[in-house]
Amino acid sequence: MSEVKSREPLFSKKNKKLITDPLNDNNPVTIQVLGICSALAITVSVAQALTMTAAVIFVLVLGNVIVSMLRNLIPSRIRIIVQLVVVASLVIIVNEILKAYLPDLGEKLSVFVGLIITNCIIMGRFEAFAMGNKPWAAALDGFGNALGYGIILVIVSVFRELFGTGKLMGYQIFGNAIAGEETGLYSIGYYNNNLIILAPFALITVALVIWVQRSRNKALIEEH
Repeated sequence: MSEVKSREPLFSKKNKKLITDPLNDNNPVTIQVLGICSALAITVSVAQALTMTAAVIFVLVLGNVIVSMLRNLIPSRIRIIVQLVVVASLVIIVNEILKAYLPDLGEKLSVFVGLIITNCIIMGRFEAFAMGNKPWAAALDGFGNALGYGIILVIVSVFRELFGTGKLMGYQIFGNAIAGEETGLYSIGYYNNNLIILAPFALITVALVIWVQRSRNKALIEEH
């Protein structure tokens, strides 16, 4: 009788790396330089960044699983078309949910939610990972990459919203200088910097994150 092979644990060391690697050494934004457009466009506020992060997690995890389950059935010559159909269907679901439950954010993100369909991170993970791996590993890979993408969005949005408007998630942090209540940084002469709200500052913030990340990890400097 042939020996029964023991199943690999659901959260084996190999599977854990599928989640942890995109959070640091293989981050899709700072290392692979993917998804930059949304990092510039929707990081004016933390609420928008969190909503986009949740949307990408939903689309990438489910999309990876679906593509992985169909990988042996999809003819090679039409695989990109099938992948686009999968991601487009999931994005439509996300868009309808936003319209129903978060109409204000849905309106602000309407164009950019649609652009998830062409997000290089999503199509890249479908093609590079989901097409060659089982559903569980594909789900973990999707979650890790979407979370790594989302972390960068949130970091950038915190800086832009806080120093550009003096608020976080709509709550006043630096005080209310306009109403005459000069508290916090406003009391020592700080003024909201509109330049920070503009897209170029998002690039500057991403560049600073890349610099800090590579300063902490010499291996990244040697590789890139």
